[in-house]
Amino acid sequence: MANHELSLAQPRPATGPDLAIVAGVQLGGAALLGAFLLGEKTAVVVALLAVMGAIFALLQLRPGLEERIVSAFRAQRRPALALGVGIVLAYPFFMQGSSYALHLLVIALLYSVLALALNFQLGSANIPNFATGASYGIGAYTSALLALNFGVSFWLTLPVAAVVATIFGFLLGFPSMRTRESYLALVTIAFGIVVHQLLNNFSWTGGPNGLVGIPAPTIFGHSFAQPIEVLGFRLPSQANFYYLSAALVALSILSAKRLHDSRVGLAWNALRADPLAARCQGIDVVWYKMLAFGVDAFLAAFAGTIYAFYVSYISPDNFTFLVSVTIMTMVIVGGMDNTLGVILGAFLLTLLPEKLRIFADYRLLFVGVIVILFLILRPQGLFPQRPRHYGGPQ
Repeated sequence: MANHELSLAQPRPATGPDLAIVAGVQLGGAALLGAFLLGEKTAVVVALLAVMGAIFALLQLRPGLEERIVSAFRAQRRPALALGVGIVLAYPFFMQGSSYALHLLVIALLYSVLALALNFQLGSANIPNFATGASYGIGAYTSALLALNFGVSFWLTLPVAAVVATIFGFLLGFPSMRTRESYLALVTIAFGIVVHQLLNNFSWTGGPNGLVGIPAPTIFGHSFAQPIEVLGFRLPSQANFYYLSAALVALSILSAKRLHDSRVGLAWNALRADPLAARCQGIDVVWYKMLAFGVDAFLAAFAGTIYAFYVSYISPDNFTFLVSVTIMTMVIVGGMDNTLGVILGAFLLTLLPEKLRIFADYRLLFVGVIVILFLILRPQGLFPQRPRHYGGPQ
């Protein structure tokens, strides 16, 4: 019941130190991420990981410090939001023209959307779903087929792909309602495997060869395959998709916030706490569980569409069962039902395998060891689930 405590505390007045804390955390986090992206030497990467580990160890040992930071952000919401938007917009200009760094950012942002989509189920409603990767693939293939076979614009394929994936999400949710816990997980695993096999065997999906030559989006005559030139700065073409992916993450964060504060979010949290008690209170358990499947598929399809047009080539191997497992790991490592934690988990597990490529075949082993160490330091996730407030400051 700790996550449903009543909070009647009044908002603390904003102070100068609050603004300093907010600016320090945001700018420090951006600098740490930039150093990690641009760092090429193994010693630098390991040192940065050690710094991150030390930070989370400090937060674990000094919970009052974490609460102080959270209260500062609550008191300075608007400045924090303005500074965050400014950092996101300016970030590509500090990547030293590195296409690789921007590519990693794009992939990390797309995985953040996928992790946020799954968080509605796993974090909010405690519904294990190993089919997020399948919804990701359905969105990618739907948009790619529309663009290649019918010449449909990228901007029109976005909503169409989302609707198609949502329909499949509801189709998955309906039979899943007759199962619980591990059996429910098995149903979603089976769905993901079936989708992968269908993509691999149908001729109109390109079979194992996939789909090639997906055209880049255009907006106001500007192709996303072209670099961006602003005030004498020339950003690689990946910057186009960086801003597009960042906008999708912003939409996902807004959706997460609105849903969490709505009756839907309350119903999902009630299902997580005790489905039987929720049913006794008049909550339509079947509908809210199916709605969670639909929301997950809807956002995953958006991410899949952007990915397809970004890489211009997709194949069934891009949407395997391992993708769904990775997304679920991101949610658990970051902190279930915590938006910031989920995004951080997505960035961490996207960038780590790339930065540890020097270890060749052993890099996944090192990634696993690092993840375990972080979970030892923060067993509830890097940013744990926070108490739900009723009538108090959020």
